[in-house]
Amino acid sequence: MSTLSTSSSTSSSTSSSTSTAAGTASAQHIATADEKSAHNYHPLPVVVATADGAWVTDVEGRRYLDMLAGYSALNFGHRNERLIEAAKAQLDRVTLTSRAFHHDRYAQFAEELAALCGMEMVLPMNTGAEAVETAVKTARKWGYRVKGVPDGRAEIVVAENNFHGRTTTIVSFSTDEEARADHGPYTPGFRTVPYGDLAALEEAVGEHTVAVLLEPIQGEAGVLVPPPGYLAGVRELTRARGVLFIADEIQSGLGRTGATFACEQEGVVPDMYVLGKALGGGVVPVSAVVSSREVLGVHRPGEHGSTFGGNPLACAVALEVLEMLRGGEYQQRAQELGEHLHRELKLLPSGAVREVRGRGLWAGVDIDPSYGTGRQISERLMAEGVLVKDTHGSTIRLAPPLVITKEDLDWGLDRLRTVLAG
Repeated sequence: MSTLSTSSSTSSSTSSSTSTAAGTASAQHIATADEKSAHNYHPLPVVVATADGAWVTDVEGRRYLDMLAGYSALNFGHRNERLIEAAKAQLDRVTLTSRAFHHDRYAQFAEELAALCGMEMVLPMNTGAEAVETAVKTARKWGYRVKGVPDGRAEIVVAENNFHGRTTTIVSFSTDEEARADHGPYTPGFRTVPYGDLAALEEAVGEHTVAVLLEPIQGEAGVLVPPPGYLAGVRELTRARGVLFIADEIQSGLGRTGATFACEQEGVVPDMYVLGKALGGGVVPVSAVVSSREVLGVHRPGEHGSTFGGNPLACAVALEVLEMLRGGEYQQRAQELGEHLHRELKLLPSGAVREVRGRGLWAGVDIDPSYGTGRQISERLMAEGVLVKDTHGSTIRLAPPLVITKEDLDWGLDRLRTVLAG
């Protein structure tokens, strides 16, 4: 199992030649899922049975290099030994009390997560969408109770092409029609501006604005990095106008970009972090809102909560994640391997690749549509033994686990070159 890095496994990678019978188990799994499950996802036709580090194995025994890492939920790789041991130890003690009672892992979790973020208080949830909903509710409550915005008039400014989750409220301020269509009536109270446009943001912030909610790097949109100085400008503007700056670091945070938080790399500290995915180590869903006492102190007993939020098992795993991040080795690894990744991506044929964006071990690669859609490129890579995810047209996303070896990373990039050459 994996700790800081995984051993190179390229010598036993996927073979392209399989017998007719070899696909039977996968086909059966997929057919049953298609029949019995709502079609809210369109997965690649691979059925994972086991996983370790940066590699997964399907039900026929074929191995694939995971270059998606659960959208950053698996920053530390599949079945990371430290995280699995932390979970096993807690499973033998207590897994759930609900927040109706105290338990002996919660206080340490809250204290250490607040310290990692340089903040004062924590409000734990489970999924990223729940954390974003919590941030929205908190900002509105702060606006009414602290800023003095008239009841029912609070506004939050968001960016076009955002992805913060899929609840009814969140899709209400999405500009992605696939996520938004047929889910109305929509929740009011949001103003949308172009991402990276500071002038438009300044114009949108008004007397009833309580917060600006942004991803420091937009993941679902294709790993869009804002122009230099944008986040610093957002921080200056929100501070001057008495508005909260909420950074959704669910995908970008906890080591992915080469720092603990993507905001750090722009010299920015927001008023509130929204965290998830990697906080649970790919073992359990853990999310949280982290902020100051002034902001999170607006909550009173009974006004917001979660049965599973901050449960003992979640806290035990998250505490190990925090310990792993404290030394900075994973952040450094993401920075160094990320520099290598982006150097290599920029060497891809210019005729095949229109643009490469990203930071750390995170990249959006725009493929020329003449080579295929993002889905088609992803399927061709799967046939070569590499798993990635498409988004928006001919863009693919690369987000390998931070524990990937340089050798395996290069092997995966070689497969991408092969696909583009074909």
